Amino acid sequence: MNNSSLPPKYIQMLKRYDFSFFGTMIVIFIIGILNLYSATHATSDKALSELYKTQIIWFFISLSVGMIVSFIRPKTLFRYSYVFYAVNLLLLALVLLIGVKGLGARRWLDFGIARLQPSEMMKIGIVLVLSRWYSKFDPEQEVNLKEMIIPGIMTLIPALLIVVEPDLGTGLILMLVFFTITFYRRLQWKTIVILCLLGVVTGSVMYKFGFKEYQRQRVITFMDPWGDAQGYGYNAIQSEIAIGSGQIFGKGFKKSSQASLSYLPENHTDFAFSVFNEEHGLFGSLVLITIYIILIMRFIWLATSVSNFYDSILAMGLMSIFFWHTFFNMSMVTGLLPIVGIPLPLVSYGGSSLLTFSVCCGLATSVSNSKNLF
Repeated sequence: MNNSSLPPKYIQMLKRYDFSFFGTMIVIFIIGILNLYSATHATSDKALSELYKTQIIWFFISLSVGMIVSFIRPKTLFRYSYVFYAVNLLLLALVLLIGVKGLGARRWLDFGIARLQPSEMMKIGIVLVLSRWYSKFDPEQEVNLKEMIIPGIMTLIPALLIVVEPDLGTGLILMLVFFTITFYRRLQWKTIVILCLLGVVTGSVMYKFGFKEYQRQRVITFMDPWGDAQGYGYNAIQSEIAIGSGQIFGKGFKKSSQASLSYLPENHTDFAFSVFNEEHGLFGSLVLITIYIILIMRFIWLATSVSNFYDSILAMGLMSIFFWHTFFNMSMVTGLLPIVGIPLPLVSYGGSSLLTFSVCCGLATSVSNSKNLF
């Protein structure tokens, strides 16, 4: 069916619809699915070699959900922000009670036809609830420490539930999203200093008493991966070898020795960027990073161009989800940060992750469309 056969009303809607977020998302996904196929095609494990098919199915499901979300008006999102947060909080509690356990962690709810990771959707829940909370204040009013207590508690409760699973990486993402939104909301300098001091103290206490042994070992290994080259430092070393061997232009598609020879574990999830570096080199990595920057800047532009304060905070919060995932994953696999298990948006394998990032794009599109479509 061509545009001429559509009613004029729908033609105008298509012209005004903002396709930029989903368009960029599709470009990154295509790169990611090719990388996933390349990373797993040589394995003798049939289930692993066909993960790309499952990922494609999840992508179309996620894209469909994201498109539906894009037609929800921001005022409806505002109205149901607390409800969405509460439902996700309940799901997180259910994970600890009846969740499916895998790889030493209890993170999934099994619904028969599919598994859902509630911690992924809670990233969006936090953005929605914090956007609503902070939007009730005057945009020019600086936030003090007292006004951060309630939103801090709303973030800390799900973060702790997620860390207990255990999933330190996602718990960290929630806290970073909270601080990004709060800083965007404007903080008093005194509050910033106090938060920095609290962060140092809390981090030290968590490392000493809250971290499990393997989590503390990851920090130690980050400082000297060669000190335990066959143990905790193995993944970091193999990742750096993969990235270094890619040099400027890479070895080429499906020519990653680290992936095909199974030297690099989790090359389809946490270390997908390592495989991409090896095959496409520095040049290919810079192209991918540039696409991410374009998407992140699009979120920032949206946040600064809307007139509604809730919409602005929402766009900035959604940006922070993409930014912190991208920053931590790339820094982790290149040895700039400890390995904490954070996926690369739309590139690492995972259905729940795809759904989260697609809904993020849908929410941003809804905010953008509110200016000229609704």
